Amino acid sequence: MTKAREQQVSLQDTKYYHCISRCVRRAYLCGEDAHTGKSYEHRRQHQRGQHQHQRGQSR
Repeated sequence: MTKAREQQVSLQDTKYYHCISRCVRRAYLCGEDAHTGKSYEHRRQHQRGQHQHQRGQSR
């Protein structure tokens, strides 16, 4: 059973949290979906660009 973040987070300990979701339902970020045969290769360059942009922001 899931809990709301407000029940999991203590604002007295820290005021800032990085929250992410790791739920993926048979989705392909890059490559070819073996089930449908559809290619998602066009996403690879976009993800690389996003990754480099985020790395540049943190420096």
